[in-house]
Amino acid sequence: MGAWGTGISSNDSYADVYGEFFDLYNDGVEVGELSAKLIKQNQETICDPDDANNFWFALAKAQWECGELDPDLFRRVSLIIESGSDIDVWRRLDASERDIQKRTKGLAAFLEKLRSANPRPRRRKKKAIKQPPFEKGTCLAFKLNNGNYGGAVVIEAVAMEGFGMNLVASTRLNQQNLPSVDDFLSAEVLLVNFVTYQDEPMINWKYNIGFRKDKDLFVVIGKMDVFQTFDPQDYSAPYRYGGHWSSIVEVASLQFESEKSKQKPRKNLRISKLTKSSRWKFW
Repeated sequence: MGAWGTGISSNDSYADVYGEFFDLYNDGVEVGELSAKLIKQNQETICDPDDANNFWFALAKAQWECGELDPDLFRRVSLIIESGSDIDVWRRLDASERDIQKRTKGLAAFLEKLRSANPRPRRRKKKAIKQPPFEKGTCLAFKLNNGNYGGAVVIEAVAMEGFGMNLVASTRLNQQNLPSVDDFLSAEVLLVNFVTYQDEPMINWKYNIGFRKDKDLFVVIGKMDVFQTFDPQDYSAPYRYGGHWSSIVEVASLQFESEKSKQKPRKNLRISKLTKSSRWKFW
């Protein structure tokens, strides 16, 4: 599932589907056609009982924003929410009662929005070349929920039509003082093993879309040399795509919190492995 919060949009699957929907929509593809394409391309997610709801929620929200919510899709989403099946997923994944209450409230608000037509349907946007938020090699510090400083390194920057992208590698920095560039150079990549994650490296493609509201979370410490090149269209690589920039902070905070009661991942990957000119492998 890759969730970083209780909100409808606070998970990787939702963000991916929602983002791809509007990529196609802004390319001029009709809502019915692009919806069918997304359903065909995301069968693995749709067949996953822990993740399927996120797909349908994202598709429904995107269609609603365009003023073209399919009645059959609305009925499917209504059934998911009103039957409590989504909450059952959260209980099965050992969510806290507080999070379940927040999720329940969010689901009710989401369904209520879908019941009424969008008074201002979203228009297609003409795409232009956009720059990513940060230059390649930028070292970013941020405050963790525990009050310490965490960090991440931008290991790629790509300008693209419609949006810019940064490939961001989160680190295991978790210290009282603001980190230096030297701290980043010797840091390990953050591997995550809480909830549904299984020792997954947090290396994420982040878009400039939505960055403005999260930009104050990050402090630029400096830059390091990154000699490797990473291709955002290399879908065989173990990267995640999309999600809010704030999820960098949330995922790191949740991982360190989980390690108070659960062993941290035994494997490790250093930032230096991602920056050297030789081709890297995870383990």
